[in-house]
Amino acid sequence: MSKKCYLILILFFNSFIGWTQNWERSLSKENWKVQKFSDNVWSKAHIPGTIHTDLLLNHQIQDPFYGNNESQLQWIEEQYWVYQAKFSISKKELTAQNKEVVFYGLDTYASVYLNDSLVLEANNMFRTWRIPINKFILQGSNTLRVEFESSSLKAKKTAALSPFVLPGDEKVYVRKAPYQFGWDWGPRFVTAGIWKNVALHFWNSAQLESVSYTQEKLNDKVAQLKIKTTVKCDKAGIYSFEINDKKQTVSLKKGIQIVEIPYQINNPKKWWPNGLGAQNLYTFSIQIRKKGELLDKKKLQIGLRTIELVQEKDAIGKSFYFKVNGRKVFMKGANYIPPESFMPKMTYKKYETIIETAVKSNMNMIRVWGGGVYENDAFYTLCDQKGILVWQDFMFACALFPGDDAFISNVKQEVRDQVVRLQNHPCIALWCGNNEVDEGWKNWGWQKQYNYSKNDSTTIWNNYQRLFEKEIPSVLDSIVSKENNRYWPSSPSIGWGKKESLTQGDSHYWGVWWGMEPLETYSKKIGRFMSEYGFQGMPDYKTFKTFAKPTEMNLTSESVKAHQKHLTGYETIQTYMERDYKVPTAFEDYIYVSQLLQALSFKIAIEAHRSAMPYCMGSLYWQLNDCWPVTSWSSTDYYGRWKAAQYQVKRSFESKLIVIKGVENTDKNELNSIKVQIVNEGLNNEKGMLKLSIINFEGTELWKNSKSILLQSNTVTNAMELSNLEIPYTKLWKDCLIHAVFINSKGEKTSANYYFLSPKDLNLQKPNITYKFIDNNHVELSTNTLAKDVFIQGEGIEFEDNYIDLLPNEKRVITFKGKKGLLKIKSLNDL
Repeated sequence: MSKKCYLILILFFNSFIGWTQNWERSLSKENWKVQKFSDNVWSKAHIPGTIHTDLLLNHQIQDPFYGNNESQLQWIEEQYWVYQAKFSISKKELTAQNKEVVFYGLDTYASVYLNDSLVLEANNMFRTWRIPINKFILQGSNTLRVEFESSSLKAKKTAALSPFVLPGDEKVYVRKAPYQFGWDWGPRFVTAGIWKNVALHFWNSAQLESVSYTQEKLNDKVAQLKIKTTVKCDKAGIYSFEINDKKQTVSLKKGIQIVEIPYQINNPKKWWPNGLGAQNLYTFSIQIRKKGELLDKKKLQIGLRTIELVQEKDAIGKSFYFKVNGRKVFMKGANYIPPESFMPKMTYKKYETIIETAVKSNMNMIRVWGGGVYENDAFYTLCDQKGILVWQDFMFACALFPGDDAFISNVKQEVRDQVVRLQNHPCIALWCGNNEVDEGWKNWGWQKQYNYSKNDSTTIWNNYQRLFEKEIPSVLDSIVSKENNRYWPSSPSIGWGKKESLTQGDSHYWGVWWGMEPLETYSKKIGRFMSEYGFQGMPDYKTFKTFAKPTEMNLTSESVKAHQKHLTGYETIQTYMERDYKVPTAFEDYIYVSQLLQALSFKIAIEAHRSAMPYCMGSLYWQLNDCWPVTSWSSTDYYGRWKAAQYQVKRSFESKLIVIKGVENTDKNELNSIKVQIVNEGLNNEKGMLKLSIINFEGTELWKNSKSILLQSNTVTNAMELSNLEIPYTKLWKDCLIHAVFINSKGEKTSANYYFLSPKDLNLQKPNITYKFIDNNHVELSTNTLAKDVFIQGEGIEFEDNYIDLLPNEKRVITFKGKKGLLKIKSLNDL
């Protein structure tokens, strides 16, 4: 035998010794099949998957997203479905002391049989199910069968037993993704299936059940940690623990116990949110051995940082802001919904695209909304790596829930599973009990709508308080270290119709859109932390083509209406469009203007929030993404295509932002003054020159002023204010704009434009827009007259900026990715 072959055998033998003590074997790629419970015809199944995706895979249904197919597929949720696979067990596997089958996600009511023996009855989509199978497993061939009961029918039966009706219909009785039952942006596809991986798990002597840490001390010189390992021991004895290069011997008893080992890092590098510093991560390998033999190992990756949620009383109400590593941070971001109607379709690439969108858009926080799912590990890992903080809701939204012991016990285990899984991610900034449940009870008229008696109301509210103010926080307290345990029972804390909603807590402001208030109301209704607000925008024309025929490209076609889930969505868009824009007749132009309208609403809101810092310390709009192709509040559509709003968000979330405000005389409905503010969220103070000018749409400068400015770090500077007497050419407002530029000592420029009138009242002329490619990644645009909201399109080309205002005689260079070619350019002037 050669020396090389001998070395290979030694390496193989050593690795074999390691994995034979604690290893997992996936069953997801076995030959799974599925059938309706009452049928005898099996079809191929894909794991992870759902019944809808399997039926589509087998050509038994049409594309659920196309046309009005959704309405034709509602029969699926009412059926019972059976999944089955055969697998073999080797003699070596059979000798393992402990054998388990692990389902990382069963959706939802599932009876699991191994070799015809019932081994599990599952009732929660969000739990991990570990089943000891020593008594049931056989050497050689084994059969695993999973029978799924209809979640909707089961939930309706449970609801019928309740002494009162709970808001939220049957979905409140089942621990399943609420959005599957339909939302005002999503379809109703109540799925069933093995939606996450399934595996066999073998272990001997002892295993590491979970690993976490506490951060005892953190400064520039030292980080003192305590690594906490939950160990399940089958045989008492002396065991060795290794954390990277540190070893410690521990005496373990039989059963579950926690082992704590101190660990110190000298000269630690801190983890920072996007835009404020590097996302430094530390990786630990935790191993348990007995007599030198590796029994189990786990990986722990952490970021060293401190996060505080600061709520302090002040003269107006109470603050609500986050401090990261001792620094006040204005949170810029969006609400996030499940990116797929059928979550097993989700890919790592799509997660990358979504998080990269957040990073490119200068965000530092995403709120994982409580009507969806707890996201996959890949999502949180990407947030760790990219510096995107996560406001994590538990999965309860816009409804009330049972309070019986069985339901509460089920939820507590769900919370435990998810918190143990997610607690070590440095991105986790806040745990939140629910979305809009407190507000719904206090402000949506449920008591009257459902005719509750006094006793009913008392019981329902007591159930709410038990779940969200006692049981969930108690589970958090038992798992999460004190420095990482930030809990907020309900978002928002006070409904948007109440005055207090703008002086304390977080705020969901829906006066614009739901309340039909003017877009400018965003500048007046500013809370301490704006965790929801939004406006709909239609997706790209290419997206419409994925679900509608060319003859259906109009607002009244069944396909287009089926992909608008808000009851008055298009009517609301139309009403707001008429206020600020000339309404086009061509469908593609209508899409374009709807996106401009959405972008304008986001611009007004975000600039109002950021310029109100430090009174307001957060702006999370609704919503970042979609779960299917639809007209919704999203800034990127289902296929990741950026709407005009996403480009505007990117600009409005820049570290430095110039905000130009027209201050009106409300009595006379006249412009009283112009106020210029500059937001500087950078780490350093900046000196520079602010140049302000009024120019007409042909490029002639009518007036100018300049001022030397010092911008303090993390502060809003009131840079300049012009009274009514100082604003010339009031009769020319329809033909001119204010252009502001701040140039710092390094020559870096930040600019902004202000228009005196709504877009529909501007005197926009037909522009002559020209472009030339400078190189393979840059294109230069110019125009002879103001070109407003210039939309650039090119086959296979992705532009870093778009829907821009191009000033006359300006040469704007835009970076792009893709192969340069013919560009199609549209502007608001053209309409």
